[in-house]
This record gives sequence, structure tokens and C-alpha cells, in this order.
Amino acid sequence: MANIKDIAKLAGVSVTTVSRVINGIPYVTDEKKEAVLRAIETTNYERNINAVHLIKGKTNLIGVVVPSIKRPYFGLVVEGIAEEASKNNNNLVLIQTNYEEHRELEALKMLKLKQLDALIICSKISKWEIIEEYAKYGSIVVFEDARGHSVSSIFVDHYKSCIEALAYLSSKGHRKIGFCLARKSGTSSRQRELAYRDYLNSTGEPFNPNYLIYDAIHFEDGEWIVQRLMTKHNPPTALLVTSDQVAAGILACCKERGIDVPSSLAIVGFDNQPIAKSLNITTFEIPLVKIGRELFLQSINGGFFQKEIPFKLIERLTV
Repeated sequence: MANIKDIAKLAGVSVTTVSRVINGIPYVTDEKKEAVLRAIETTNYERNINAVHLIKGKTNLIGVVVPSIKRPYFGLVVEGIAEEASKNNNNLVLIQTNYEEHRELEALKMLKLKQLDALIICSKISKWEIIEEYAKYGSIVVFEDARGHSVSSIFVDHYKSCIEALAYLSSKGHRKIGFCLARKSGTSSRQRELAYRDYLNSTGEPFNPNYLIYDAIHFEDGEWIVQRLMTKHNPPTALLVTSDQVAAGILACCKERGIDVPSSLAIVGFDNQPIAKSLNITTFEIPLVKIGRELFLQSINGGFFQKEIPFKLIERLTV
């Protein structure tokens, strides 16, 4: 493969002149520029993009760490990131971790090795001290509450949102409220479960372990959730579901089984995804696409930044 010295020799110019032509730098005569371009065409020369990145100190690549691309929640965040990346002539490197820590560490090492200009972590697995250690090598932004840590973040206060959602259901007369969560070990899930337990304590309602459901992630999970709850003695009269997809699956199963929503079972979702609007599901809006855009812009702007995104109740027909 021809290199820059070969091009210079064939064109009868200096290596500096070839470099200027390749990188679009002015101060090269038309005659020399044409000679260089002919030599490039003759030799089928291709730039060593890694060398160009090394010289410029920039790759135009932004890493995006997600646990799974199958979940619409993260898909909407990535949609916003991708929209803004396109506007700014950046490309994305998608790293799917499946909640395996070693995969997240691989992404962090890519940042350290300057293979990425910045890293956006949509749901972290590593401990905060590890994230903070790697933040000195480049821009890292997490979609998680990082208050108390020296890591930039854009986040939703899941504790506060769940307290508000539970208070809303209580205002509608519900005391027996079930709660569907995704991961048991996730930071967001821990905040939400804490909110649930604290709310019950504050209202004097007893904690019923049958009302707390984990691994509620996909639409099809609605079927086993309804089956599990309705076969129990004293089932809940309302469900708070931390995913509109799961809420939609629960609603569909209720219709199949003749369970009237909301008179027999009220349902509140989260995120205000398109499926919630189409099925008239009451939900709490979290602007995931907008959050994705802001995550990207903060990742390329750098600097320390922590911002809480507000949520909003969208009342429809399931409560």
C-alpha cells in the first residue's frame, strides 16, 4: 500500500505539500495540488485514519453504553443521541453490556486509549469510584443521578417520581398498590423500591411482598404479572409500572381476561412512550429522546455538569 512518502515522490513535491492537500489545508498551488491528486489516484492511496486521529487528537467517535438495545426505554435515549450526533458530524460506537461489568470496563478503556472522544453511559454497572477514575481520560456523561460524585450526569429523580405516582394513586382512593420494577439490583430500581417502602411507612399501609414484582421488562411480561397477581388472595387494586411497554402488556392481558381497567385494576406507567398514548395509558412523562440529545451535547462540550430532568403526569384512561 502506498504511503505519503510514495505520493510525494511520484508527484515531485514535499511530504508537507501532500499532507496539506490530503487534509484540505490551503497554501498549495493548483499545479502541485493537481499533481498530488493524480498521484493519489494512480496509487489508490487511502489515508491511515488512525494516524489522522492521532495527529488531530480527535476521532469523531462517541461511545454509547447501553445494557440492551431491545428495551424501548434505551432505544429512545439512543435515538436522541443519534439525532444530535448526526447534526454534529459525529459517529456512534454502541456498546451493549447486557449488564456485564467487563463490557462496560472495555468501553472505559477505549476512552482511556483515545479510541473515543467521549463516553455516554445510559445505565452503569461499575462502582462510582471506577467511573470517576476513568473520567480523567476524557468526557464521561451518565444517565443516572450522580449527585455526590464527580461525574457529569443528566438524570431523573426516580425516588421523587415514584412518590408522586403513589400519591396520585392514593388520591384516587387506592390503598392496595402493586409495584412492577425491572432489575432488582439496578440503581434506579433501588431508588424506586425505597420510595415504595417509604411511602407505605408514611401512610401506615402494610408491606405485602406479593405486591412487589421484579423482572418486569417486556410487553409479554404483562401476562405472567396479571396471572401472578390475580391468583393471589387480596390482589392489588392498582399497579405502578416502571415501563409503558409492560403497562401495555398488563392492559392487553386484562382485556383478554375480562378484568376491567380501571374499575378493577388501575394502571400507571412511566416514560410516556408512543404505546402509552395509543392505548390511553396514564403515565409519567420522561422525555427520553430529549435527554439523549442533551447527553450527547454535554459529552462533546465537556466540563462538569449535573442536571435533573423534570417529569410530568399524563392522565389518560387507565386510572
